Amino acid sequence: MRILLVEDDTLLGQSMVTSLSRQGYTIDWLERGSGVTTALKTQTFTAVILDLTLPDMDGLQVLRAVRQKGYELPIMILTARDDIRDRVNGLDGGADDYLGKPFALEELLARLRVMIRRQSGRADEHIVVGELSLSLSEQSIRIADVPLKLTRNEYKILAGLMINAGRVQSKETLLQYLHGWEEGSSDNAIEVHIHNLRKKIPDQAIKNIRGVGYILEK
Repeated sequence: MRILLVEDDTLLGQSMVTSLSRQGYTIDWLERGSGVTTALKTQTFTAVILDLTLPDMDGLQVLRAVRQKGYELPIMILTARDDIRDRVNGLDGGADDYLGKPFALEELLARLRVMIRRQSGRADEHIVVGELSLSLSEQSIRIADVPLKLTRNEYKILAGLMINAGRVQSKETLLQYLHGWEEGSSDNAIEVHIHNLRKKIPDQAIKNIRGVGYILEK
């Protein structure tokens, strides 16, 4: 799961990147609002965490621009502003959640999990697809209630397929679940990970749509 963080506070941004990465998320970080729509146009993200006070433009402007261009991914507003009008404008402008600074990391993570569950059409903490059960809070996947032993990258790929069950995920999209802007690998890496996953779950669970990508059917 890949998160776009838009935050101009360097210390806070670095702390959030480190903390969220430890929780299994792939994080890309922008310090200015002007690059957000370009990032969304060229990359695939699960959610956005957006600060309102940015050096080049107001976060509410960024929010409106994102929604006007038709991007529907979950967006959490993160800000030190305490005016109720800012909260109302943010939520009415298309934000899915609002968290004030300072905040506890545990609450941020919990709210992020809620947004991801809503995006996948589930209300429960566990995302279930067939015999597979994904716990976002524990970063674990079970099959028939037995824990799967997965590498970090195998978990990211399988979690991404489960959250998007029923929708084809291209190799490029799956690669973006694994690596942010600072990293990279080849399409062959996805094929290797899928091959290894098929040894650990029912072989037909992940289907290859030739020339398009992979799908985990509901």
